[in-house]
Amino acid sequence: MAHKAGFVNIIGNPNVGKSTLMNAFVGEKLSIITSKAQTTRHRILGIVNGEDFQMILSDTPGIIKPAYELQSSMMDFVKSAFEDADVLIYMVEIGEKSLKDEAFFKKIINSKIPVILLLNKIDKSSQEQLEEQMELWKEKVPTAEIYPISALENFNVPQVFSRIIELLPESPAFYPKDQLTDKPERFFVNETIREKILMNYKKEIPYAVEVETEEFFEEENIIRIRSVIMVERETQKGIIIGHKGNALKTVGIQARKDLEKFFGKQIHIELYVKVNKNWRSNAKQLKRFGYNNK
Repeated sequence: MAHKAGFVNIIGNPNVGKSTLMNAFVGEKLSIITSKAQTTRHRILGIVNGEDFQMILSDTPGIIKPAYELQSSMMDFVKSAFEDADVLIYMVEIGEKSLKDEAFFKKIINSKIPVILLLNKIDKSSQEQLEEQMELWKEKVPTAEIYPISALENFNVPQVFSRIIELLPESPAFYPKDQLTDKPERFFVNETIREKILMNYKKEIPYAVEVETEEFFEEENIIRIRSVIMVERETQKGIIIGHKGNALKTVGIQARKDLEKFFGKQIHIELYVKVNKNWRSNAKQLKRFGYNNK
């Protein structure tokens, strides 16, 4: 039997369920999932291996009109998703009528590669609304194959997965078959801590935060981690730490539990908070955190 392999890139507005879908496909929690918009900042590859296929999934940041340098860099990741895809997944949710950026929408319509349009969160809609939405998207993107799904409930997800495999080109594997992702271990430590910050703090705080893991020592039974949470202002540092350090302690406990599941080992984690003034608008700092690829 011929071996198939290819890149499957997931794009769409913020919060439509791209990360949930990718994690459902990969079977591991690679992309952080919270109910806040703009959770994903990087392109994250998840690799699904079968005997006769390798599907390389790419979860991208939600499409927005950039307001500062960090967001421009996030949109560069989305643009690159059009360049190397063998199959493009365009994800929308029930009630949505357009993409937040017209230029991206034109690219989808004129795409020369197969486009699968997924209408997500159908568990929240009536039959009538679903039919209306299916018609609307058939008109808007006539070239796409449309599937109604619920990524959270795993409804129709296996069918979409099988269809993607059919569309993949014949090719040898691009990555070793036991590899799950292209990201290093420290990346997942950073993302897990960032997810807990998104869950525990309100307003601007989560968006002003970046996490850097300075130490990652793996021993036989334990992994020792030291990570720094960067904020933009002194006042934010106080909020992150909280009264008697309780808020930071909560983040550490929650992150440790998730990381123990992810790595299958005991975790010892130390968290520190530092002020890194206006890092989101500083090209040098953004490069350091892996954003600016220009």
